[in-house]
Amino acid sequence: MADLHGGNNMQKVVVLTDSESATGFRLAGSEVIDTTPEKAVAELERMVVNGNYGLIAVDQSLIPDPARAVERAMRGRDLPILLPIPSLQDAFSSDTVDAKAYMGKLVRDTIGFDIKL
Repeated sequence: MADLHGGNNMQKVVVLTDSESATGFRLAGSEVIDTTPEKAVAELERMVVNGNYGLIAVDQSLIPDPARAVERAMRGRDLPILLPIPSLQDAFSSDTVDAKAYMGKLVRDTIGFDIKL
């Protein structure tokens, strides 16, 4: 489990995602909270108000704009940082012609260059 130092408190890192994607994040060693699209905003608000998390990675298939979704709960808070992450469902949806190209674009957009294996 990863922690961020926030003063005297240890701030945790967590991924908010759907149950299908949760397994992969857990296998990678991440703390995960899996939820449904119907309950995602309420779950994110709970995590923000709870104050135990320094970084919350939010699956965009659940909440496309997490900062806007919990704007009221975030007022006056520096943490948590809300990090929208692309959904794996997008990579393999019927609208995505080439999943490999889609994933390559995500890497390129994130780090600024291609990685070829």
